Amino acid sequence: MSYQQPQYPGWGQPQPPAPKKPSTGKIVGFSCLGVIGVLVVLSVLASLFGGTDEGSASGSGPAVTRDAAPSGEAEDAKAEEAGEKPVEAEPAKDAPVTVTAKKVAFKKSVLADGGDYTSVRITIANGGDEDIEVNPLYFTITDTSGGKHTAELGTDEDQIDTVQLAPGENITGTVTGKGTFTPKYVTYTDGLFGEGVRGDVS
Repeated sequence: MSYQQPQYPGWGQPQPPAPKKPSTGKIVGFSCLGVIGVLVVLSVLASLFGGTDEGSASGSGPAVTRDAAPSGEAEDAKAEEAGEKPVEAEPAKDAPVTVTAKKVAFKKSVLADGGDYTSVRITIANGGDEDIEVNPLYFTITDTSGGKHTAELGTDEDQIDTVQLAPGENITGTVTGKGTFTPKYVTYTDGLFGEGVRGDVS
């Protein structure tokens, strides 16, 4: 009687090979490829959305600054850097309203307190085709340091009247500012919201 060795499941059947583990070199290689891929994508996006103008990219022309200041502001900035004050726009010579101004002595009225005041004698002429409103509150005085002074009502005896000027008419009177200063020019604004007309103080 022969002895038979008991058979167990799986005996005699070939075992599947153990999975190979990726080598460290391959892991490092794939990681580097991933980083390079991200950099390529970022550079493409940067060229699409934040690129330069064609002139600067090709080297055929100077780069254009997108946020460049308007030419007038740029000139003012250059003048300030050079120690010069920017030149303010002069009113048009053929303006329908003209303002002339001259510094005069302050004439204290009964409404003035004991403080200091500076008065400017103003002549305003209507050379247009429509009536204009004149009111002391429509004038501001700008001094030589750039400070603006509004009219102090009733402080000067010769204060300019509140009137309506017809075409061809003019009126003269004073506008007075609080404090002692050197007036440079006077600005008249029709109705407080219209276009300002300037007259230099002589």
